[in-house]
Amino acid sequence: MARAFGEMSIREIQAGLAAKEFSAADVARKTFERIAAADEVVHSFLETTEELALDAAARIDAAIAEGRLAEMGPLAGVPVGYKDNMNLTGTHTTCSSNMLRNYVSPYTATCVENTLRAGALPIGKLNMDEFAFGSSTETSAFGPTRNPWDIERVPGGSSGGSAAAVAAGLVPVTLGSDTGGSIRQPGAFCGLVAVKPTYGVVSRYGVVAFGSSLDQVGPFARSVEDAALALNALAGRDELDCTSQPSEVDFTANLAEGVSGMKIGIVPAFMNAQGLTSEVRAKVEEAAAALEKMGAKLVEVELPHARAAMSAYYVLGPCEAFSNLARFDSVRYGYCDPGHKDLGSQYEASRHEGFGAEARRRIMLGSYLLSAGVYEKYYYPAQQVRTLITRDYAAAYEKVDVILSPVAPRTAFKFGEIGDPTEMYLSDMFTISINIAGNGGMSVPVGLGADTNLPVGVQLIAPPFKDANMLRAAAALETVYGAAPVAPDFADGKAGA
Repeated sequence: MARAFGEMSIREIQAGLAAKEFSAADVARKTFERIAAADEVVHSFLETTEELALDAAARIDAAIAEGRLAEMGPLAGVPVGYKDNMNLTGTHTTCSSNMLRNYVSPYTATCVENTLRAGALPIGKLNMDEFAFGSSTETSAFGPTRNPWDIERVPGGSSGGSAAAVAAGLVPVTLGSDTGGSIRQPGAFCGLVAVKPTYGVVSRYGVVAFGSSLDQVGPFARSVEDAALALNALAGRDELDCTSQPSEVDFTANLAEGVSGMKIGIVPAFMNAQGLTSEVRAKVEEAAAALEKMGAKLVEVELPHARAAMSAYYVLGPCEAFSNLARFDSVRYGYCDPGHKDLGSQYEASRHEGFGAEARRRIMLGSYLLSAGVYEKYYYPAQQVRTLITRDYAAAYEKVDVILSPVAPRTAFKFGEIGDPTEMYLSDMFTISINIAGNGGMSVPVGLGADTNLPVGVQLIAPPFKDANMLRAAAALETVYGAAPVAPDFADGKAGA
């Protein structure tokens, strides 16, 4: 069977369009056929957008007929899916929550709009942990997404739908959001290139917020070049988001330069962390050796306060989540429980029914942490820890260009295997400090673990606004490990087990 368009690279799709081997309308129609055949198993999409995609395809095909394909943008004719916390006019934006089950977006998020301007075919909205609270996509009100590498296992979270859709070859590029590891961890679990750029590289306008000082949007893809092309489309200043920054960087420019002369940081505390499995540690060490063999210099660096990152995050994150979720009051936004005579009982019942258990847990924690007498005890020290962690990274980057570390302590776990919320939070033990400091970080697939035979990713972490550094190192690793494959049960057009 011919390869599905979701299994092709961006360059391959655009070369086929330019040669008129197929049309953009063909790409859109075949993509939806593929989703209909395979996604019943994976459950990555919550909603598909056939009409929008075919309209975009018609514009691409018209440009091809006029010889203007090159003018249509870096994602011209490429199917793209969006995590369901990103607004797209006329679609449901549910955040995988009953609270927003019937909410229809009246506007489009800047990150989504930027991909449309770059020529993308909008394919639909993707499953996630409710309001991005989770590390497994098990907290979705609409059911979990399954890992295409083993459908008995989680795809990671909270951007599990975004990762699974690419791993199953349904689409070549998706967007996710990352507050404490929600792009990189599912990227590692599903064996993908997954990029959380520096805070401010991509506008957050129109993305339903979890932690406004931590959230950042980024792409999933199966190659470093595809991720860099997507980042070219996403990056830039947005007047609607005061935290966004101008960008004139071509993220594909230095992918072929190799790592000769680069200094790669290794953090001993990460490599010796309790809970890190031997197969993941071995893969990180293997990747470090590969970079060294290609001419990079390995340098040990210390992050003295990284151990406190988890504690700081679970103060800052819930506080910001509590604030951001206050708007869902059953009057202005969100689910309204019927039959109440007074506003107080309506508010309480609506939020209890509208939010799932993990969302309620974080709301209550944030409410407590921001209460009188507690605020000074926990919130202020968490902000102080944030400053110390940021300084630690700044000091490390005086010695190295990029830091290499694990993404997650283990490979993908089975559904229901982790029931303790605290243990689940430890899935992000290596990723959280990057969000606290605002640095760029990404997951790069480095093959399968020796014990579980499941994908393992390594994390590359760059100084602020030097995301090209980590992409350069990732491209070098890709010459050793190859681009990420589609999960075997879904490759070559298979619909999965």
